[in-house]
Amino acid sequence: MNAHSSTQFFDAQAFAADLDALRARVKSELGEEDLAHRDKIERWGRLCSGLGYGTAWLGPNLFSAALISQGRVTRWTMIGHHTSHRGYDRVPGVPPNKTSKRFAKGWRRMVDWLDWIDPEAWHHEHDLLHHYRLGETADPDLVEANLDWLRDSDLPQSVRYGIMALFFGTWKWTYYAPNTLQALLVEEGRKAGTPWRKRSLLQMFATRELWQRCLLPYGVVHFAAIPAGFLPLGPWAAFSVWSNSLLAEVMSNAHTFAIVVTNHAGDDLYAFDEPMADKAEFYRRQVLGSTNFPTGGDLNDFLHGWLNYQIEHHLFPDLPMRQYQRIQPEVKAICEKHGLPYVQQSVWRRLKKTLDVAVGKRSMLREAKA
Repeated sequence: MNAHSSTQFFDAQAFAADLDALRARVKSELGEEDLAHRDKIERWGRLCSGLGYGTAWLGPNLFSAALISQGRVTRWTMIGHHTSHRGYDRVPGVPPNKTSKRFAKGWRRMVDWLDWIDPEAWHHEHDLLHHYRLGETADPDLVEANLDWLRDSDLPQSVRYGIMALFFGTWKWTYYAPNTLQALLVEEGRKAGTPWRKRSLLQMFATRELWQRCLLPYGVVHFAAIPAGFLPLGPWAAFSVWSNSLLAEVMSNAHTFAIVVTNHAGDDLYAFDEPMADKAEFYRRQVLGSTNFPTGGDLNDFLHGWLNYQIEHHLFPDLPMRQYQRIQPEVKAICEKHGLPYVQQSVWRRLKKTLDVAVGKRSMLREAKA
């Protein structure tokens, strides 16, 4: 489908008006059910972590590792993600520690969301730069641009796919933690009048900031302190917990790669050469540049990290998780009413499309020039 023909008769203002009306209605309906739902999903995640570590000392095994992995995914993609986006800030009766102003701030990072990724860096890189520059060259998460060195290389396709396989199991600490931190350091340097010199990924691993703010806090807790806590049960128990924690790390990296990196990549999604002009254009681009996975039902959404509502989330980033379930059919209907393609496919199909873009086999769609 040609980029021009897909939006040739598109009424941007009418589309925006329909979405604004939906947003206003949803905002008026926020309430205690949203907080109860958040708490339920948080309990599911903590239950996974508890069962995972509660059995991890018995010996290295996939069952424990998978549960630990799901617990880590829950803290990031569901609890940390939507709280950072202010998804619960406006819910009546929300406790302060469940708002973006308190969650994972200072010492609370250790109890709220201890991840490779620095929470402040995540907020700046993801919540601000990515969401409001989606698909542009200024989008720090544009797969096609970030992997131009691989796409334009002379390496055989098999080697390119092999490189992506390495990222698949390690990307949170080899790519996302240093990239998000660097974006924040650049912004902090700009504000302070002391510009941060941009570094390559390899150079970032030689910086004190990356080790202090990202790698050491997570690594020491998950791969040293927690396994050491099982030493009273014997060296085998501690080794088993360490092994399962390491295996869980690979699994959570692979899981999140499949449900995060694939959100805005594929030869049926758009990238944009110019900055957006207004709110109506913002709405249009969120749909053209995003894909959903199968939606509906808390268990399905839990396993997808609640990233299966990517279109709805990008249109309205500051909604609670529960609301995306409720409005998804309405958003799809509005897109169909206005003739915008609403892409929704399985994670596996999106993963293949993303890898094809990453290695240069396929390319993103572009807007037709006027």
